[in-house]
Amino acid sequence: MNSKTLGVVMDPISAINPKKDTTLAILLAAQKRGWNLIYFELDGLGLEKNCAVGHGKQLRVFNDLNHWYEFGDDISLELGSLDAITMRKDPPFDSQFLMSTFVLEAAERQGALVVNKPSSLRDCNEKIFATEFPQCGPELIVSANPQTLREFHKQYGDVIFKPLDGMGGKSIFRVKKEDPNLSVIIETLLGDDRRMVMAQRYIPEIVDGDKRILLIDGKPVSHALARIPSIGESRGNLAAGGTGVAQPLSDRDLWICEQIKPTLKEKELLFVGIDVIGDYLTEINVTSPTCVRELDAQCDLDIAGDLINAINLKLS
Repeated sequence: MNSKTLGVVMDPISAINPKKDTTLAILLAAQKRGWNLIYFELDGLGLEKNCAVGHGKQLRVFNDLNHWYEFGDDISLELGSLDAITMRKDPPFDSQFLMSTFVLEAAERQGALVVNKPSSLRDCNEKIFATEFPQCGPELIVSANPQTLREFHKQYGDVIFKPLDGMGGKSIFRVKKEDPNLSVIIETLLGDDRRMVMAQRYIPEIVDGDKRILLIDGKPVSHALARIPSIGESRGNLAAGGTGVAQPLSDRDLWICEQIKPTLKEKELLFVGIDVIGDYLTEINVTSPTCVRELDAQCDLDIAGDLINAINLKLS
């Protein structure tokens, strides 16, 4: 059987943390199954003669913390000639990211399977997408009006304010009742150009962890990674100092997954990470979900292998 070729679009591989990086886990799983790997960064993608093209490098990866990759020859090709492309560029979802989805959509039309579907990457803002399932989430608003945000805070007294395009817990503020910094926090998040922000009722169960649940083609992985905030923190994100502890999914977790599964499949979101605090869905991460390596290590799983198997199934 001819080997398949996987293109990966990602941030510079030289700068990743090989111990924790989910993209590296995906590449290792594909290579183990005989796939050839082609590496691209965003500036290597483009359109030429109405065709999606990529200028990248052949790639080999290793499960070695000191030597996790080697580049082969430079390579230029039509992206549609690849069997599959995994889009793993981290947010922010800026104009360059947006333009790359148009190129990847062209590659999709020309025959490549793109994970996740480019049009769905554009449509599904990771915080607003979760609001499509109000039965699963906490009370919240999205607004660029400072008075509206203040009134929401007045109503609930303990509120999380966060930007709509952040990741890793950056610029997330918890504002308690009578906090004198309310106005300056709202002004800072809105900025001079009045960007929309999300205000969400504070969920006390964050002390037990912000659970990351991974889903492959709508099916949840058996365990979540509860990211428990460090002392004095209200953010569980590992990038903000949280500690990751694996735990089986609860009945409520499984119910949330069932609620969102049909939409994930409809939008062809093959690999997704949702965030659940207590009983509430707070985010649906579609760009570059993480926590694979932590869950694999603690639960003896092979999540990236399951993803590659799902990609193979789609191709067949």
